[in-house]
Amino acid sequence: MTDALKLTPLEDAVGYGLRRAQLAVFADFARRFAALDLTPAQFSTLIVIRENPGCRLSDLAACLGIRRPNFVAMVDELERRRLAERAPSGADRRAKTLRLSIAGEALLTRGLAAQAEQEAAIRARVGDTQRDLLVATLRRLAGL
Repeated sequence: MTDALKLTPLEDAVGYGLRRAQLAVFADFARRFAALDLTPAQFSTLIVIRENPGCRLSDLAACLGIRRPNFVAMVDELERRRLAERAPSGADRRAKTLRLSIAGEALLTRGLAAQAEQEAAIRARVGDTQRDLLVATLRRLAGL
């Protein structure tokens, strides 16, 4: 009987609205990406690796806002699945860079198609103008 619960003043709170929207979008993501066995963080990581081949793990983790210990575990999983590969970073043997494997490229291509379908569904629900305004507003809120 949750429909009868009052949410005021939550209904007008930015944080509450963002969280509810995130839950809806992530649930849709999980459904669309289930066959690919990719989380949002893994998908984002594959995109950034592809766009920045040879990027250092620490830079990638910072860019995506993922804590280093969590990020290392995620990269371990991507490497275990043979989607990404670590390589030494020049003079500093402790630093590692990342690149996509052929399998990672193929999976990312499928993921980008699923993402395009999700974006099309969002556009159908809210319209092109509202979707673009939402993205611009979220970038401003995030300080990007």
